[in-house]
Amino acid sequence: MNGALILGGGPAGAAAAIGLARAGLPHLLIERTRETGDALCGGFLSWRTLDTLATLGIDAEALNPASITRVRVFARGRVVDARLPRPAKGVSRHRLDTLMLGQATALGARVERGVAARAVDGRSVRLADGAVFGPPALFLATGKHDVRGAARPAGASGDDPALGLRVRLGPAPGLSKLVGDAIELHLFDRGYAGLVLQEDGTANLCLAVHRSRLTEAGGPQALLAALGQAFPALGERLGYGHGGTDAVANVPYGWRAREGVAGVFRVGDQAGVIPSLAGEGMGIAVASGARAAAAYVAGGPAAAPHYQRRLARDLRRPLGAAGVMRDLAERPSLASPALALARFAPGLIQVVAAATRIPHNVW
Repeated sequence: MNGALILGGGPAGAAAAIGLARAGLPHLLIERTRETGDALCGGFLSWRTLDTLATLGIDAEALNPASITRVRVFARGRVVDARLPRPAKGVSRHRLDTLMLGQATALGARVERGVAARAVDGRSVRLADGAVFGPPALFLATGKHDVRGAARPAGASGDDPALGLRVRLGPAPGLSKLVGDAIELHLFDRGYAGLVLQEDGTANLCLAVHRSRLTEAGGPQALLAALGQAFPALGERLGYGHGGTDAVANVPYGWRAREGVAGVFRVGDQAGVIPSLAGEGMGIAVASGARAAAAYVAGGPAAAPHYQRRLARDLRRPLGAAGVMRDLAERPSLASPALALARFAPGLIQVVAAATRIPHNVW
């Protein structure tokens, strides 16, 4: 293979493909799914992410005509509502991934779907059908799904790892009225839930929960029932749910790839995993994909180590700030006083929102 290989067609991989296609460099993007689904994570695009998407040719209005202008936080009967630094968007991963891959294809990117990578050895990739590729550059954009030989450290999650749960809500006029133009955070012991309306009026209620809390509850449905009973605002929103619960295990929140090797560009969750309450997971995916492509265009495979170190440096502050906020959020004894303080100084929430954003400068 004489061009770069991109593993994964989510926002990180699609951003990389757009950059390589614009530069006229040969590449192939492979995506394990045959159809674009609606991934468990995502839903919130910050103002900085919207700026970067615009440079990639993705129009914010095409993502969602409505804007998110406020953040609303619930903890132990307290509620704080504050304005975001700039308008953001709520969007489904189906819409985002469709638009980004469509833009990459329109620019000349080569995309093959239904092709899964089974193992990585350096820059050598073995596919599910036994075929082996040895590209000059590999963009690892598989999101939360690790590939054998390139997996993130298992110990990054600690002794009580976090799990991600997703419940689909709506669409319903009542839900739209409750949430409005806000992104919501509902805080509880050893976990939290985030909620934002998407372009079609539906919402994903995404929870990050420690395994110990889930085990104590007796499973996802029992946990949701207990949370809904204990926290009326959250219970009211859960009343608009339908279908089952999707889950992803052992999410290594706070991890980042600090070093790189020539020819291998880690992007998105394969480069760094920010606690989801920050709402910057998609921001990191888009920014890192664009950065990696620009680094490869400028310096070829040899640019990968410098790219990875620089990205790790820029991720240190947002991951650190989000980690502190996560620790506060998951401890009711700390979250309640912090929220009480924020009620009298709502500007603190804007400071936190800005501190948890990754710089979106390109290479």
